Amino acid sequence: MLLAGDIGGTKTNLALFEAAGELNPQVELTYKSHDYPNLKAVVAEFLSDTKATVDRAVFGVAGPVVGGKSTTTNLPWVISEDTLKESMGVEKVKLLNDLEATAHGVLHLKEDDLYTLNDEPPRSGTKAVIAPGTGLGEAVIFYREGHYHVLPSEGGHTDFGPNNLFEIELLRYLLGKFGHVSYERICSGRGIPHIYEYLKVNHYADELPDVAEALRQAADPTPIIVEKAMEGVCELSIAALNAFVSILGAEAGNLVLKVMATGGIFVGGGIPPRILPKLKDGTFMASFVNKGRFADTLSHVPVHIILNPKTALLGAAAYGQMM
Repeated sequence: MLLAGDIGGTKTNLALFEAAGELNPQVELTYKSHDYPNLKAVVAEFLSDTKATVDRAVFGVAGPVVGGKSTTTNLPWVISEDTLKESMGVEKVKLLNDLEATAHGVLHLKEDDLYTLNDEPPRSGTKAVIAPGTGLGEAVIFYREGHYHVLPSEGGHTDFGPNNLFEIELLRYLLGKFGHVSYERICSGRGIPHIYEYLKVNHYADELPDVAEALRQAADPTPIIVEKAMEGVCELSIAALNAFVSILGAEAGNLVLKVMATGGIFVGGGIPPRILPKLKDGTFMASFVNKGRFADTLSHVPVHIILNPKTALLGAAAYGQMM
């Protein structure tokens, strides 16, 4: 059997797959990442619970992977292929960046796993992936000699570039708090509360008492802000989500231009499926194509929203079968 994992800042998904054949999980379990000191402990519990015997493992991890090691970006974990090999007693363990795993999964998605924002047909050529979840991930799928190849990236940590006066002032505010402001600092699950706080501090609208109380008690304020925005009941939340979607569209367009991803861009992560009606309203696409002389080029690039939440897990398994 093959053990595949999607290791995120919030949750860790582990599943067993056949070492060859259909990419259908035989067993799948989810764990809260912060409840464990390291990935080794999660894997040990999974193998104990399932009584499974595996001969290889592939994990997509939320952080850069260098030399078979990764220090996760939004978890206090240091993950090593060698340590996992020893603890699991297997010869083959591979760490992938989580967006690298997602990109491998994109190549195996079905039509109903996607929603296309613009009326552009699927096409070959280089593709890109951008995924706002706990953080902001990016990856590239380039096409060469009849095959697709995946390149990992940490593009979400590049410097945020504002496009209007509102975003300039938002950047100024966040620079005062953090010193360096990346796209992930704003355009992620952890970034949405920063936008909300900026709007509240600058009196964009009055904060509703029930929303303030809910945010005060919440361990993670992002789901509340997103929920209130989608319900249309909180002006601060609506404005925060609108800014988030606009900035996400702009950075998706940046990524397409940097790698000439004329084969399409795939928007993944945990947030987009939850805000699909908002992504459909034109805010995302307006920012996506707002690239001056390249606006027409961007308008013909397919923009797909990934609806399948297990894409990274699927990609890790697909890579494991290729091993």
